[in-house]
Amino acid sequence: MSSTAMRREGSFERIVLVCVTLGFAALVVAVLAAAWGFQRTQETSRLVNHTFRVELTLGEIRTLTERVETARRGFLITPDERFFRVFEETEARLPGILEAIEALVSDNPVQVSRVELLRAGVERQRLAVARSFERRRVDGAEAAQSAFAEVGQADVIRELRDITNQMVADEQKLLAERSAAQSTSLGHAYVILGIAGVMLLLLAGGTLWAVRRNLAELKRSRDSLAELNDNLEASVEARTADLQRANDEIQRFAYIVSHDLRSPLVNVMGFTSEMDAARGYLVELVEKVEAEAPHLVSEDARLAAREDLPEAIGFIRSSTQKMDRLINAILRLSREGRRVIAPEALKVGEIVDGISASLAHRVSEIGAEIKVENRLPGVVSDRLAVEQILSNLIENALKYRDASRPVRVAVEGRREGERVVFAVRDNGRGIDPRDHDRVFDLFRRSGAQDQPGEGIGLAHVRALAYRLGGNISCASELGKGSTFTLVLPAVYRPRKEG
Repeated sequence: MSSTAMRREGSFERIVLVCVTLGFAALVVAVLAAAWGFQRTQETSRLVNHTFRVELTLGEIRTLTERVETARRGFLITPDERFFRVFEETEARLPGILEAIEALVSDNPVQVSRVELLRAGVERQRLAVARSFERRRVDGAEAAQSAFAEVGQADVIRELRDITNQMVADEQKLLAERSAAQSTSLGHAYVILGIAGVMLLLLAGGTLWAVRRNLAELKRSRDSLAELNDNLEASVEARTADLQRANDEIQRFAYIVSHDLRSPLVNVMGFTSEMDAARGYLVELVEKVEAEAPHLVSEDARLAAREDLPEAIGFIRSSTQKMDRLINAILRLSREGRRVIAPEALKVGEIVDGISASLAHRVSEIGAEIKVENRLPGVVSDRLAVEQILSNLIENALKYRDASRPVRVAVEGRREGERVVFAVRDNGRGIDPRDHDRVFDLFRRSGAQDQPGEGIGLAHVRALAYRLGGNISCASELGKGSTFTLVLPAVYRPRKEG
């Protein structure tokens, strides 16, 4: 990419970043303004509700005091005890209502002082009414009515009405002031929202202009890249041919080396057999000498004939056998690398069923379960290679199990565009995270070496996956199990040969 193009790209990125930042800031401001307006509306609604509650409570006080007065006057006219019971019931309710109104106006010192006046007036009314009832019972109607007119009880009712009217007026005044403040606040919020909206529109327009300009630059760059790509494809094809030739050479080298290694190995194994036979003669000789002339046989000679030589020959034999298995593994890998891939339409579900059937005895023996989680997608690939990959993964899941729980192996698959993903999941002993990649290396193994094997299975699996144009990976946790994920092209396409 030229320096000019890089500068243009950097400039565009800065413009977009600034626009996005400003747009985000405008959105944040708009949201905060809306939230603030909503909060102010809620606060005003609360205050309105508070005013209504104060007015209702004051109205209830006024109603009850007038009811008391009505009960007294009715008793003065007709001494019916029902009027007295009304007085008692009403007087019992007034203290609670006075406490309620005091709690409602507790944040307003002026209103609190008026509540005290109300409480004093209600108490004066209670005492006066109680005396009126008593006077009517003892002295009769005329004396009670005369006393009522002299005391001037109408002034008490008028005083209570004046206090409640003042309190209601004060609440209405506060509500009007708060409503005006809310209207101003909402006006400011609407102005902020409007400014934020204009900013968003301007930023959207500027962003569209910058994007269109960048798209034009991208088109010119794409045209240039298309021209470069034509030359690049030819270079890639040439490099791929070189790599293929190098890979073939490595395969031939591995085949030749394995054959060359086998020749001295056969000699070592032959001489080991001869040494073992000679050791037998030597043991017989030592036993014969011990029987006829034991003083001629030293302890070292006895140990050499009966312990040291057998142990050494055993070590040589086990090492040569292991080396023979490794050479055979290299030969198998070499032959597999030279085998011609024969793609065909495969039903992978049937392949897994076949593998499960071939392992039925082993599965039954250890109480395992192999389950296909969903309908596996088909692929066009090499049957033998796919069978070897899945068989190796499932057999490993059975082999490296956790003895503390029953073996559960799950196979699942899905299609992702032009590729197919298969996963073999088990609940075995798991693999150390440090070995997730190394287990695919040749002759590398992980964990406790309590199972037979030479460390070539997963290396073979990875080599097969690469040959099919795919890949394989491992995800595992010690003590919980492993998941091997195989990714293959849905349709195998052979590489072009150089």
